[in-house]
Amino acid sequence: MSVTLQSVPALRRGVRRQFDTARNAPVLMAPERVVMLDDIADAIIAECDGKRSAGEIATRLAARFSAPEADVLVDVLAFLEELSEASLVAL
Repeated sequence: MSVTLQSVPALRRGVRRQFDTARNAPVLMAPERVVMLDDIADAIIAECDGKRSAGEIATRLAARFSAPEADVLVDVLAFLEELSEASLVAL
């Protein structure tokens, strides 16, 4: 499924976001895998609450980071697409 502005992402069952003290970095924990997150990826994941659309997430992050919304939207959609293909988020 392709991510759109109206997609409402949420972490799939068994996937959780946490801070890994051993790696000193935020991560996504999933069965049998760990995904390291940079600051931008972590900010996107933090917004994936199953209530906000991808468009709303991009708007919030653009305001938070004082960045052009169009640029943020491209990054949000691409990252959510990767997470969806990896079965880490549901849309």
